[in-house]
Order: sequence, then structure tokens, then C-alpha cells
Amino acid sequence: MDTYELIDLALQRFSPKEVAQALGVDPKTVRRWHVRETEPKPYIADAIRQRLLPIGEPPTDAGAFTFIDLFAGIGGIRTGFEKQGGRCVFTSEWDPYARKTYAANFHDGPGHVFAEDITKVDEADVPDHDVLLAGFPCQPFSIAGVSKKNALGRPHGFSDKTQGTLFFDVARIIEAKRPRAFLLENVKNLMSHDKGRTFSTIIDVLQNELGYKVWHKVINGKHFGPQHRERIIIVGFRDEVPFSWDDLELPDFGISPKMGSVLHRQDGSEPAEWPSIGGDKGKVLDKYTLSDKLWDYLQNYAAKHREKGNGFGFGLVNSESTCRTLSARYYKDGSEILISQGAKKNPRRLTPRECARLMGFEDTFRIPVSDTRAYKQFGNSVVVPVISEVARIMVPHLIKDDKAPTSGKKKKG
Repeated sequence: MDTYELIDLALQRFSPKEVAQALGVDPKTVRRWHVRETEPKPYIADAIRQRLLPIGEPPTDAGAFTFIDLFAGIGGIRTGFEKQGGRCVFTSEWDPYARKTYAANFHDGPGHVFAEDITKVDEADVPDHDVLLAGFPCQPFSIAGVSKKNALGRPHGFSDKTQGTLFFDVARIIEAKRPRAFLLENVKNLMSHDKGRTFSTIIDVLQNELGYKVWHKVINGKHFGPQHRERIIIVGFRDEVPFSWDDLELPDFGISPKMGSVLHRQDGSEPAEWPSIGGDKGKVLDKYTLSDKLWDYLQNYAAKHREKGNGFGFGLVNSESTCRTLSARYYKDGSEILISQGAKKNPRRLTPRECARLMGFEDTFRIPVSDTRAYKQFGNSVVVPVISEVARIMVPHLIKDDKAPTSGKKKKG
């Protein structure tokens, strides 16, 4: 492709403003390139390939196994299964900004389908697959989500008609396509929501209605990185297999990385084009440092709740710390994870690249959206190494032989 063709391709996936932000130019400049009014400089072609388009070429082989990626977000679950040799044949994600990040990071070969609203997809139109992956929305079941909805007088759990019932879209696809296995991910609070009735319903559907053998386990992302993040993983297999959680290899908390492993090095060794850093040494930009007004507010808020005996307040960490759970609301004030910059300077927020590292994404992962959108996306993501490890112990039970169909009919009786 020549430079103009690359610009056209980028504009099929992103707005002129987003392309301009990634390339460090004005949106009007991008529009002039698009209509061939002006000629872009030679470096623009490489910049588009490096910052807005997936690395490498689309897959051409069938993969060791196939999977579908439901409620895909930015592809954290997919990443873990691709590393084990799987090939994605269907993706569903309703959020347009998450789709942009997804498209910037994953090649989808021939036959791949990208759907938006899974509730509008007929299960018969979903391709056959070996594994169904779904990080179905957690807000109806999370502690923060339930508290907020209670305060607003809104329903939660399965009573939330917009999000809580999306599990049943997962179930209808499993019933129709009969994949060899599935992996579902959600917040730990799913187990205790509605006095355990919500989780009991989910397991009952998977085991008794759909006929799968089911295992579940709460895994803390702290095993692999400097973040306390507990999530429940539900694994199911259609056929009898010797799957066991005992095969997991989870590093001890005592040897897991600390915050220093995700923070910008600020020594000039990181890519100069990253938008969160600047100068010869790649110092974190001042815009991430809290204003005096916000820092005073957070300190006063914490002090007020300490007097009441509550634990509410900000989470201040340094390079030797482990942080709290990164949430989708991080863009508001960053209070759950603030990076100390010493006694003479206000703390700062994490940058989007540091959030990506905190969730286990590699530095090659592209972030083509605004900081606000990026914070939401990483706050909603999975810890990639957790999924990779679960995928590792699932895959030996998935590899097809000549007699094993990709999908099968439910056994009767």
C-alpha cells in the first residue's frame, strides 16, 4: 500500500482526530491528505503501520484450535488463547471505542466475523468453534456496580435487563454450537451476589441445562503483577477430560513484580513517540500530576472517612508497592492508584501505557484512543497472564484428532 492507501485504511477504522493524535498532526492535515489536497511526508506511512495497524500479516492457517471472543473489550482474553496457538473466528463487542483498540491490535483473517451487539446475533450465524470465550459484563455483579445501582434505585444482577441477562446470550450460543470448551470471566463478587443465587443459577444452566462439566476458581492477578485484582474464572468442557486447577502454575505473591516494573523508566530508553512522555529522558508529562485542588480534596476526603472509621480514600504507591484494583472509573480522579513523586511534588496518575503494563499487555500493544477511553478499557480488562496460564492448562484437552468434530450435538438422556 502507498501512503494515501494507508491513510484511507486508517480512516476506515478511526476518526480524523484519532488518526491525527496518533501521528502527532492536526486533524485538518489528515483530512487534506484524505482528499489528496496535500502530500504526506514519507515517514507517515511507517507511522501509520507502527501506531494504528496490527503488527504482521493476517493468519493464513486454521490454528491448533478455533475460538470466539464475546464481550471482547480490547482483546485481553483473546491474547491469552492466541499465545497457545488458537485462531479467533468470531468477535463481538458493542463499545465503538473498544472496537477501535481491538482493530488496531489484532489481525482477522478470512472468514472472521466482527459483530457489535450480541443480543442481535442469531446463534445459528455464529461460526463453529472449539472454545467460547466471554468476559460478560461485570457491572451488574460487582461491589461498586451494585452499590451505585442501589443508590440510584436501579436493578442489578439478572434484574438488570441491559447487562445482567447477557449471560443467557452466552448460554444460547453454547447450546446451539456445542463447543468443546468455554472460559467465562467475571468479578469475584459474582459468587456472593444475591446471596449466591446468581452464581448458583449460572452453574445450574451450564451443568444441568447445557450438560458441561464445570470448574471455577478465583485467581488474583497479583500472582503475575503488582495489582490486587481477584476475578472468577469458570471453565467448562463438553466431554470428559482430566482438567484440574492443580495444573496451574501461579507464582508466589512474595516474588511477583512490584510497581516499578510497570512505571515509565524516564531514562530515555522508551519510545519517544509515546504520547504520555516527553523530553530526552522520556519524563512523564506534567498533565498526569494531580492539581493542588484535586490533591487537597482527596486528602480531606480520606481524612473525613478515617474519622468515621471507614477505609475510603486514595491509594498512594511507590515503585516497591502493590496497588489496588484498577477500575474503569480511573479517569475521574485516579484515586485508587496514585504514584508518589516525593514530598515536594503532588502524586500523579498512571499513564495509559502504565495501565496496559499493569494488566499484562506487552509494550507493542497499541493505544489509539484518548486517555479517558484508554483508562476505561484497561480498567475493564483482564490480567492477560492469568488468562494465558488458564489457557495453557486447557489447551491440551482441546487439540483435535481426526475423529473429533469442531462442534457436537448435545447428548440425550
